[in-house]
Amino acid sequence: MAAVMCSPFAAAAAAAVAVAAGGGGREPQFSFRWAGKEERRITSVSNPLVKHCVRLRLSSSYRRSSRSSSSSASPPSCTEILRFWKLKDRESSIVDCLFLLDGGEASGGLDDYSNSVVYTNPTVMKKLSGMQSVDSTEAIAVMKMPKSFYDLESDREEMAFLSSFNSPYRILVLDGIQDPGNLGTLIRTACAFNWDGIYLLPGCCDPFNEKALRAARGASFQLPIVSGNWSHLMTLKTEFDMKMLAGHPENNDDGSKSISLLSQELADTFAGKPLCLVLGSEGNGLSKETLENCDLVSIPMEGMFESLNVSVAGGIFLFMYGLYMKDSTFNEF
Repeated sequence: MAAVMCSPFAAAAAAAVAVAAGGGGREPQFSFRWAGKEERRITSVSNPLVKHCVRLRLSSSYRRSSRSSSSSASPPSCTEILRFWKLKDRESSIVDCLFLLDGGEASGGLDDYSNSVVYTNPTVMKKLSGMQSVDSTEAIAVMKMPKSFYDLESDREEMAFLSSFNSPYRILVLDGIQDPGNLGTLIRTACAFNWDGIYLLPGCCDPFNEKALRAARGASFQLPIVSGNWSHLMTLKTEFDMKMLAGHPENNDDGSKSISLLSQELADTFAGKPLCLVLGSEGNGLSKETLENCDLVSIPMEGMFESLNVSVAGGIFLFMYGLYMKDSTFNEF
């Protein structure tokens, strides 16, 4: 029992039981049984478990220390997360706790992969979701982060992340992508085009931010995701002898570095060599370290615009490099 109680979710659940037990004969708002899944009801936003879930929604550092995330669940995203979870042969429970409105049901079998189901009222659901209305909120799921997510700034073994990229051939590196919608879309696109993993440089938003999770549609549970700095990335480059390319607008303001156009001819120059593709935000561009360490490549455009939204440009890069490199040796993740 002591080993189980050390998790943040277990502590919050135990605190909820303690509060209910000391409530002067009031009906308990939450009761947790460790042996098997239970269904209970919470009616107060002051419940410790509710507070824990709100912190998961609001705080990236709390999510990472808890190795959990909180997300409003919709049928498509739930189905895709479960599909990826099953493909990776994970342990049976991906969801620590599933919140449903009174009388509601979970679609896609999500409740079968949950340790606990809690029914609640619209007031608590609004607090959990951060939304003014819960009309479109089917459920709130508190999910475990996948073991393939590595935060190299934490206390975990830094070199262990190399083993998470299983013979990497194509890695997408994101440099200062702060918009969670763009970041989640890029993770989803990389997964769709069979890239091998995601590397997040400083300045990126949390991939387990609720908006990023929704945009990724389950891909965050399929691809290895590593959050680190340039020193860690250079270790990866050296270990696997990777080519470093960075997407950049065709017009280089200072002209200090040449820019190649995306083409088959360019891809042929590093045929058979593993690739790191770095993408920066449209607003801030690429970091100094990226500009110094990468060859620059742009998407040829006939229109009057100099740049594209990063998720749009990323989709083009990811798809085209997949075509250009299709004749090279490729190890599927």
